Amino acid sequence: MPAAFAVNSMLREWRAGTVEPGGEKPEADDWPAVDVPGKPSEFAGADAVAYQTTFPDPRGDEGEHALLVLEGVYAHARVWLNDAFLGEHDAYFEPCRLRLDADLQAENELIVECRRPDDRFGGSYESDRVPDAESVPGIWWNADIETYGDSRILDLSARPRVDEEGARFEVRTTVLAETALEDSVTFSVKPEGSRRGRGMMQRTGVTAAPGERTTVEHTIEIRDPALWWPHELGDQSRYVLRAKLDDERTVTTGLCSVEYDEEAGLKVNGVPVSARGINLLAADPADVQRAVDLNATVVRAQAHVPSPAVYEAADDAGVLVWQDLPLTGPGPFDVERGRDLARGLVAANDHHPSLAALGVHDDPVSLAEDGLGSGIVDRLRLRWRLWRAEYDREAADAVASAVPDWLVTIPVIGQPGIDADATALFPGWEYGTAADIDRLLDRYPAIGDVVADYGAGSLGSAESAKDVPGFDHERHDQRVDGDRDASHTYQRDVLKTVTESLRLHDADLLIASGLRDLAGAGMGVITDEGEPKAGYDTLETAFEPVQAIVDAPTAGTETELVVRNDLPEDVSGRVAWETGDVSGEEEFAVEGNEMTVVESITVPADAARIETSLATPERSVSNTYHL
Repeated sequence: MPAAFAVNSMLREWRAGTVEPGGEKPEADDWPAVDVPGKPSEFAGADAVAYQTTFPDPRGDEGEHALLVLEGVYAHARVWLNDAFLGEHDAYFEPCRLRLDADLQAENELIVECRRPDDRFGGSYESDRVPDAESVPGIWWNADIETYGDSRILDLSARPRVDEEGARFEVRTTVLAETALEDSVTFSVKPEGSRRGRGMMQRTGVTAAPGERTTVEHTIEIRDPALWWPHELGDQSRYVLRAKLDDERTVTTGLCSVEYDEEAGLKVNGVPVSARGINLLAADPADVQRAVDLNATVVRAQAHVPSPAVYEAADDAGVLVWQDLPLTGPGPFDVERGRDLARGLVAANDHHPSLAALGVHDDPVSLAEDGLGSGIVDRLRLRWRLWRAEYDREAADAVASAVPDWLVTIPVIGQPGIDADATALFPGWEYGTAADIDRLLDRYPAIGDVVADYGAGSLGSAESAKDVPGFDHERHDQRVDGDRDASHTYQRDVLKTVTESLRLHDADLLIASGLRDLAGAGMGVITDEGEPKAGYDTLETAFEPVQAIVDAPTAGTETELVVRNDLPEDVSGRVAWETGDVSGEEEFAVEGNEMTVVESITVPADAARIETSLATPERSVSNTYHL
């Protein structure tokens, strides 16, 4: 009797070589050994790379079948077993599964040709913001052969739903039948970590013809649900769902709902929240904890799709994920292809309670290619460009219509002036000064509701901005007069000014750019060598959920000291301040997701800084302003 299901780790030794894409079975001039999964750096910049390995017949007896499973195949792939063409695949965030039985021999050669996308859907990996070494065509996440008996559960997804009708999992199970199948799938669900009790078991029928893949849909109602929350708001309660046929598959999921509209703002599980986040251009699982350390509650996978391990880390840590389609920059795109990718992207990740939103088209219009300064003429030029800006959003809206209604959808992410659903705001970098953020938000209030991108670039390991391909060194050098320390200081000041202004303008969601540099300079607050920049501590402070903020601090003026509370519950405590020879201390009380003016402060003309300290029974935080 064959085993119901087994994974054979036979695909261990791989070789690879650059090839011309297309045509017959590829042959490379040279086949050096490489690690799979991975991104072999020796092929950085290649258009197509073929990967080759050999393995024995994995089947234990005549009743077993074999399935090749490749995950993270970037970006388009064609596969050969021995001399037979098995098939192709064109979405790296969906597993590539190919049956092997008909072409298996005692000893086998497997070749996988991976090539860059020939459409617009390479996203950030095909932009100059990501180095070639990060986008090597290849098998990035996993490669295995699975053996099984008469049937195999290929996919198990449990989409969480929480609404006025209750809590439930909408389960979708895909089954591959090798022989005629008429049976039942048994589902069991219980809280994660629970050995007994509180679980439930249900069955639903499944039928399939020999060789057929069929999908079974089933709804499991959950009584007295334990909800999954972002880390500032509650526990990350989860459930383990198991589907059993001849074999079995499990998935860990959680119950969470996220909704957004312009009037009510952002809600998680029906509770109004204010969210702070960070952009990721090529996400790594460790980035999730880095985001938590920055007091972020959201990570945005900007124009790329991270590995399942990143989503699992977000589920564990209680971090919401804003997921983009891999689509960025100006230019038309295939709407039907976009709709297919959107549906596939949601299906691949909808069991993750951290999945909060889906963005469609990132950065479709450039507002300030030549840069704008801070003078009166530059302000008039900026206003003129905002008035003249155009973007036909019909295609983005058509793609967004393919996304299920339960998921927050953001069709257009871009510069002011194009009626974007989420705004990229770059005062102090692309135009004006950082302090111009207040003028922009006062004139165009809606652009501050959901901000997807803001900040300034700075040097990382590079000695000069000119040394880093893809980094706008002209823009950097116009802003920064000095060395790496001056570069970091400038980025720090822009991040602090814009972050605090957005919080004072009651932004529902703000996402800073970005977490990590991928090269010697970038928008990150961590260098490409892993060292925090000056902006790291500043952003961590600016992202404190309860913080004392000085509104537009300037020497020789009167300003307001405000306490901003991003938590849903009311908070009270004491706040103190000191600037020059002026100091004071006051008690405060502020409602959830609100702010309150604590005091008006007259800043002495000769003051060099303002320092504040805030204390509640739960936390103590400080804030410093360099004048």
